[in-house]
Amino acid sequence: MDASALLAQIETAIEALLTGGASSYSIGARTVTKLDLKSLFEERRLLLAEVQRATGGGIRLARITRPSR
Repeated sequence: MDASALLAQIETAIEALLTGGASSYSIGARTVTKLDLKSLFEERRLLLAEVQRATGGGIRLARITRPSR
């Protein structure tokens, strides 16, 4: 799976947690714990940087000047 596909999954997981999704649940004796928001945001940051490097995206600086009068 490539970084952009993983990034999409991370975004979905973050949205689910922010809109009331459970971060953990139990069924009988089994407990499932999903990643917490802090971990998801960190992974999102890393994947976003990787996708931007791969696509040539990122921050670009430009000099803006006023026309002389």
